[in-house]
Amino acid sequence: MTDTELRVSKIQKGTVIDHIAGGQALNVLAILGIDGTSGDEISVGMNVPSDRLGRKDIVKVEGRELSQNEVDVLSLIAPAATINIVRDFEVIEKHRVTRPETVEGVLSCPNANCITTENEPVDSRFEVLEAGVRCSYCGTIIRESLAAHISVA
Repeated sequence: MTDTELRVSKIQKGTVIDHIAGGQALNVLAILGIDGTSGDEISVGMNVPSDRLGRKDIVKVEGRELSQNEVDVLSLIAPAATINIVRDFEVIEKHRVTRPETVEGVLSCPNANCITTENEPVDSRFEVLEAGVRCSYCGTIIRESLAAHISVA
């Protein structure tokens, strides 16, 4: 394979998530609620060479453009990711993800005593920190395994 050959074919319409840290593609699929059973056409490249990251993952989702909420959650586990919107095989929009100041209703608090884990009609709310997130209600900080606490689809 030469440097000019594609490892994964182009998509006609949808989203390409590029510059994901190596090994995180499966977490990205989980965030998007993609488990392979719905018939969605997905291409995944894992640990492919990257000048910027050394090794990176790439996810191509045919026929779907991501919502801002999905992009916000992706930014928590893939802060260097680039989102490419594709139509008619051409990239029509390209931007890097930006981490929001807060995320609501997308993470579950690991503190069993937090009001968001009780039977209360309260959505979770987390402040985004430099290295993790903090529950706005109980102050619990999640620094590792953030993907395990994501509860969106």
